[in-house]
Amino acid sequence: MARATASTAITTVTTMTDQRSLLRLMSWMSPAFPTGAFTYSQGLEGAVHDGLISEGDGLRHWLEDSLAFGQPWNDAVLFAESWRRARAGEDCLDVAELAEAMAGSAGRHIETMGQGSAFLKAAREWPSPVFDALPSSCPLPVAAGAASGAHGIDLSAALAAFLHAMVSNAVQASLRLLPLGQQQGVAIMAALEEPVTETVERAMDSTLDDLGSAAFLAEIMSMRHETQYSRLFRS
Repeated sequence: MARATASTAITTVTTMTDQRSLLRLMSWMSPAFPTGAFTYSQGLEGAVHDGLISEGDGLRHWLEDSLAFGQPWNDAVLFAESWRRARAGEDCLDVAELAEAMAGSAGRHIETMGQGSAFLKAAREWPSPVFDALPSSCPLPVAAGAASGAHGIDLSAALAAFLHAMVSNAVQASLRLLPLGQQQGVAIMAALEEPVTETVERAMDSTLDDLGSAAFLAEIMSMRHETQYSRLFRS
């Protein structure tokens, strides 16, 4: 009887720990988390303004390419590196400096630094020494990756949630920029599950040597957005 009771207790504790990690991750990556995601479009507003994206299929292909070759890929690599360092009790200051330096335009810089700083401020509701070890102005992938690692959240799950939130924010922004209905937005999210999964799997085995972007048009659109006459978003 004692052995059965001990086994039951261990199972209960493990389940609670997994559930808390999941709930924490869902909170951090939720649209309700105060990172100001609704303020940014990841350069999509510039692409729509210049006619490069005009309908759902174009948006889906744009996001697929971004995940594979653009800033989202670099963010996934930086996230994974920050997770590993925080998990090992190492600092992420040089990763934060690198991530900030890799922002290819003023819009990208405002977006990643603004969201990262807001993330750190809100995530302090879940105390951890990692928050004091990070700069107060910190790129989003470093902030979110280090927080996930320090709190023992599985890297694969954390990366998937991070990239899903990024894609979801882009789709939500596009619903305001394009003649897309909610159903079409949901269809795009469903179609992007495989590209997100592939990026997660690649990033899991990545190092900082794998950083690099070939999505030149996305970066150019982000730069052009800075001088666009009429704008809904900051990036």
